[in-house]
Amino acid sequence: MTKMAGGLANELAPILDGAARLLGGYDVVFCDVWGVLHNGVAPYAAAGEALARFRARGGTVVLVSNSPSPSSSVAALLDRIGVDRNAWDAAITSGDLTRAHIADRGIRRVHHIGPRRDLNVFAGLDVERVELARASAIVCTGVVDDRRETGETYRPILIGARERALPLVCGNPDLVVEVGGELLPCAGAVAALYELMGGHVYWAGKPHAPAYTGAHQLAESLRGGAVSHNRILAIGDAVRTDLAGAAGYGVDCLLIAHGIHRDELMRAGRIDPGRLAALLQSTPHRPVAAMTALAW
Repeated sequence: MTKMAGGLANELAPILDGAARLLGGYDVVFCDVWGVLHNGVAPYAAAGEALARFRARGGTVVLVSNSPSPSSSVAALLDRIGVDRNAWDAAITSGDLTRAHIADRGIRRVHHIGPRRDLNVFAGLDVERVELARASAIVCTGVVDDRRETGETYRPILIGARERALPLVCGNPDLVVEVGGELLPCAGAVAALYELMGGHVYWAGKPHAPAYTGAHQLAESLRGGAVSHNRILAIGDAVRTDLAGAAGYGVDCLLIAHGIHRDELMRAGRIDPGRLAALLQSTPHRPVAAMTALAW
């Protein structure tokens, strides 16, 4: 049974120990941040080294993050955690997309759902944070207390928002994020509930196209010319966002197992082929390969 499962896993996606040969087939990497480069507390040094070596060979790395903070804040966090600065060229975040959407739509009064640490998403914008009754839109960047609350905590607020047909801007489409080995709820959990209730949601990030279009434009600007989709590799740890988003945009994806799917995919610190086969059979999307953790 184990042999059959392992064979099926390799048919669905080969399991790699190193990414050097795979990376050699691409000019650009769209790389997820949390779960690939760090876990919110400490960097994954081997991942940073792999991307730095890819860049040293002429590759371009654009970080594509569902962080609700602007990319400048994410860059500061990466420096603080100790992620190798040679690992990436530029970044685009859900925070950047949220800010652009607010400005483009002329949203002036927002009801914010999320912790105070996310208020930098509004910095420099002509917006007023108000109570729900005065808002023209909700901007959700997360739950206020991610160790005690879930998306369901916000159902009473969402009922009121739905009654007024308020749009909700989701500043982090992830359902959960890994922080120091613990999985904590994100804004996506609130937005998914609102959408289920019939509310309108603008998803500012992966797996939706604006994140990839923005990353593609950044890569082409950095490289000074067009980059075809078949020369781009997305790297990420989430089937719902990274794998589905890459498939939707028409680029290949390398799936990293030790992020949010670690309990589903890993056994004794490595990818279990049978578990990988089971996960991939549950989705129509296929990665070009899978790795326990990104390494050269």
